[in-house]
Amino acid sequence: MDDDTDNHPEAHDHAVVLGAGLAGLLAARALAQRFARVTVVERDELPDTGPAFRPGVPQSRHVHVLWSRGLELMEELLPGVTRELLAAGAALMESPRDFLWLSSADWFHRVPGSRILVGSRELIDWTVRREVLRDERIRVRAGSTATGLVAGPDGRSVAGVRLREGGPLPARFVVDATGRTSRAPAWLAALGHPAPATTRYDSRLGYSSRYYEVPPDPARRWQGMYVQGRPDSPRGGVLVPLDDGRWLATLIGNGEHAPPTGDEEFLEYTRTLRTPALYDALRDAKPLSLPTGFRSTANEWRHYERLDRWPAGFVVLGDAACRFNPVYGHGMTVAALAADALAGAIRGLAPREIAAAARRIQRRTATAADVAWQIATSEDMRYPETEGPPPDRATKVLQAYMSRVIVGANADPEISRPFFGVLSLSASPNTLLSPGTVIRVLSKWRLPTAPETAAYPPHHPGPPDSGS
Repeated sequence: MDDDTDNHPEAHDHAVVLGAGLAGLLAARALAQRFARVTVVERDELPDTGPAFRPGVPQSRHVHVLWSRGLELMEELLPGVTRELLAAGAALMESPRDFLWLSSADWFHRVPGSRILVGSRELIDWTVRREVLRDERIRVRAGSTATGLVAGPDGRSVAGVRLREGGPLPARFVVDATGRTSRAPAWLAALGHPAPATTRYDSRLGYSSRYYEVPPDPARRWQGMYVQGRPDSPRGGVLVPLDDGRWLATLIGNGEHAPPTGDEEFLEYTRTLRTPALYDALRDAKPLSLPTGFRSTANEWRHYERLDRWPAGFVVLGDAACRFNPVYGHGMTVAALAADALAGAIRGLAPREIAAAARRIQRRTATAADVAWQIATSEDMRYPETEGPPPDRATKVLQAYMSRVIVGANADPEISRPFFGVLSLSASPNTLLSPGTVIRVLSKWRLPTAPETAAYPPHHPGPPDSGS
């Protein structure tokens, strides 16, 4: 069979996106601005009656947050999506003001921070998919598995995808957004392209999560809770509100401290954290599910952007190219950044020009991961059990400086603003290196001499029966 795209007129103005996760859906929306048709190919059968778990997003049963920058970019691609998310049960919160948040240094005061959207991953994906499919140019082909790329006439460019169900699907442009299970290296090798170099850091972090019914407490002054771990105490937990009066609690631990998935052991683990706050919140709450574990949390960057040769008509983005330790909450925001970079790279180009510019587009979308990668890997390198290249001298200097930044951000609005600007991926890391910020951090804030912290922050009265 002749696989030349030019011999398939229906492919001239057609793009294919592999994967109907958040990265794939947002990429499809961006491509629909330049292509007459966009087909999203998804291996899973997709729920059509409402939010539901699916195997292709195994991490969905754990806490997810969407930082302000990600929400802004999603709103630009899908006007009105924020309203729809809130109507469906997601919540907009101010972080850290709406949280009890124990950082690696101390409790956060009520300092300026960043907006975040909190909701179940199933709800977020369902709502975004529904909004994306309002565009009649976009269609989803669910229950369909891509098995390879269709070669163009030169044998090395991409002219579509091969499907296990239905054979070749011709396209001018193909985006791989299949996440951590991506087979792009093997597919590229079949076209004569080399495999990309890979950088990997694994702090051996594990999750365990379960849903609870929110117990009534009129005196509760917080909406969520975050207890961070640190190298000398690598256990933590997150608690966020979801729709329908539920809490989602996610326990976090590194290496041998990975949290349990047993029923009774789940609550007992919360007793071992640096504060009793999470235990106090959950001890009288009614569990609505059994605990669920998740262990695939390594940082891994497949450096497609470094390859000297790249096939026309093909791009890899999202977790398929670069994925992070999810504890920093950047996955969804980076997906939005990558889609925005894709939209910017193809703006004003015809479909044939977009296919020819694939190498440049690959490099441009890769930059969306830069800051999140720097944050995740530099923090993970603090843990001695982390597998990966050791920190160089510059990284160690940055880690020491950031330890003092966090101390300042806990209580100083002049430091918390740039800190959360960077953490939310809204501002460049250079914001924290401006002369004024550096002088303020180094002259005013020191690491605490005693690492112990109060059981509760000063502005919180403690548990209802504590007598405090």
